[in-house]
Amino acid sequence: MKTRTQVAIIGAGPSGLLLGQLLHKAGIDNIILERQSGEYVLGRIRAGILEQVTVDLLKEAGVGERVQREGVVHHSIELVFAGSRHPIDVHGLTGGKVVTAYGQTELTRDLMDARQAQGLATVYEAADVSVHGFDGAQPVVRYRKDGVEHEVQCDFIAGCDGFHGVCRASVPKGAITEYEKVYPFGWLGVLADVPPVSPHAIVYGNSDRGFSLCSMRSMTRSRYYVQCPLEDKVEEWSDQRFWDELRSRLDPELAARVVTGPSIEKSIAPLRSFVAEPMRFGRLFLAGDAAHIVPPTGAKGLNLAATDVKYLAGAFIEHYAENSAAGIDTYSQRALRRIWKAERFSWWLTNLMHRFPDTQGFGQRMQEAELDYLVNSKAASTALAENYVGLPL
Repeated sequence: MKTRTQVAIIGAGPSGLLLGQLLHKAGIDNIILERQSGEYVLGRIRAGILEQVTVDLLKEAGVGERVQREGVVHHSIELVFAGSRHPIDVHGLTGGKVVTAYGQTELTRDLMDARQAQGLATVYEAADVSVHGFDGAQPVVRYRKDGVEHEVQCDFIAGCDGFHGVCRASVPKGAITEYEKVYPFGWLGVLADVPPVSPHAIVYGNSDRGFSLCSMRSMTRSRYYVQCPLEDKVEEWSDQRFWDELRSRLDPELAARVVTGPSIEKSIAPLRSFVAEPMRFGRLFLAGDAAHIVPPTGAKGLNLAATDVKYLAGAFIEHYAENSAAGIDTYSQRALRRIWKAERFSWWLTNLMHRFPDTQGFGQRMQEAELDYLVNSKAASTALAENYVGLPL
């Protein structure tokens, strides 16, 4: 069965759905293909800190109402080290910019609901998706659904299908360069229906026991992390062991405020930095995790995907509205410039806050000295704040 569209989007995660929504608003026909079910996509527990750029983009796409109503604005972050807690006023240091706590699951749901309400084409459980002819003028996407073979003819293919997706894997090896750093530890994350320990700030902890992070999804649901060895198994971590370990990595006052409860979800995630460049191959474009991964320390993954989509949507809109290739031709360069800056910030913050295998006495004291400088220098605090809230587009 053959169909025709202007832009075929591979992947129904936040980046693919957001791109589809922006293109639809501009009158550009698109179809989204997703190998998983909609329920599976919604079940993925991911980041929940949105830069102002991302919130503004959701408004532009017409799906910003709920994030404005239910998202919790953060004006500061707090750094815990050497047994003490230090606030960083990101709002004051950046001239009024903030970040918003709003779960990626909820953002995905908003985008799914909008797409369904508008009757736009989304194919879930599309099997054996493959991309062809993107080095020429008539790219094609093939897939199988319910035993029937389908072919989508299109002008452009947008690869929003994640790190393990088919789009980047389909690029000839000689046409792409991949940069990667794998970190020697993981994050054990727990989601629980308990009030956040700090309702208006995200808490980063550095201790000789390792890194910790206290964040939130709402005023009644919290997300906590502790650094752990990669070889650890989730089954080895009872809820009680997790809560005890988290408290041991915080300052005494904050530790006493931690409200515990049964975990809804518990998982161990490895950390990596990864960039593939360029992000354009003829009429195939990569966006989001298909092109780059950041360690979650800087809360940049979802936000980088959103800015990729903003650049890419703008390029397609310019192509159709003005018959101009300028946005398409500069997409990769523009996106990568911002990506590498976010990669640098995430790498720096990861190195600053975590215990590495060689971070013994001297290394730990060096981290504490840098943190002490960071919280007592307005210039250093400002650099942290402006990266945290998101660099300008």
